[in-house]
Amino acid sequence: MLCLCLVLLMGFTMPEKETVATPDNLLTTQQSTKAATALEGAWKLSNRTGNNGKATAGETAVKLVADGFFSVAIYDKEQKNFKGTYGGTYTVENGRLIEKFEFNTLDSTAVGNTVTSSYKLQKNSLQQNSGAGTTETWEKIPAGNDQTPLTGAWRINGRETKEGQMGTITPGPRKTIKMLAGNRFQWIAFNSETAGFFGTGGGTYTTRNGKYTENIEFFSRDSSRVGQQLTFDYDLKEGDWHHSGLSSTGNKINEIWQRLSKSGRRQEAK
Repeated sequence: MLCLCLVLLMGFTMPEKETVATPDNLLTTQQSTKAATALEGAWKLSNRTGNNGKATAGETAVKLVADGFFSVAIYDKEQKNFKGTYGGTYTVENGRLIEKFEFNTLDSTAVGNTVTSSYKLQKNSLQQNSGAGTTETWEKIPAGNDQTPLTGAWRINGRETKEGQMGTITPGPRKTIKMLAGNRFQWIAFNSETAGFFGTGGGTYTTRNGKYTENIEFFSRDSSRVGQQLTFDYDLKEGDWHHSGLSSTGNKINEIWQRLSKSGRRQEAK
């Protein structure tokens, strides 16, 4: 989603070459924001044609879009085989989808690069054409969690230490992001400056009566985790997600996650 600041100039001299916000500009901004919002949700790849060939049988590709951030995970659930993941930030400008990679296990050299695509959104179908001879068709996954307050993109900013103290995680190029859209989730640990990748996992989730439950469908570090179900306590305090319970290794965790849009869109990516 877009984060465009409008500056009201009152009683000051206008610097040369500075652009003034006009009603037309405001309308364009509103239209772009609406277009970016329309892309939010969970999507499943149904077809790919062009340079990359058709979607491979047995593989699932899921794309999550929220809060100006996107992630794509490719995996084979039945074979417990994680194929790869990529994602980063996105904006919509002049009817074009602009995606900037912050992580990419399929091609680490793509991190930092921007891809501009034309796209067509019709009901529950998204067709995306990168202009490089590749067209992807994505079908929207029904959102079983329409009312969940956790829908969005989150960055971890607090974790309890072994001494029982809550430590703050300073925003920087190394980060852990968790995407929740529709009934799907994915977490990704990466470094957007070095193209380093440290792990990911995901699947489906539910929220009910203060409990957050994950059903793991892929896990890059250990395929034996696929099929596990993990339940955590969750609470929202001043907009932050407080998350506690036992990890997939049985270790106690107590974390705080901040939504990317809370204090300015994608401030952690600076």
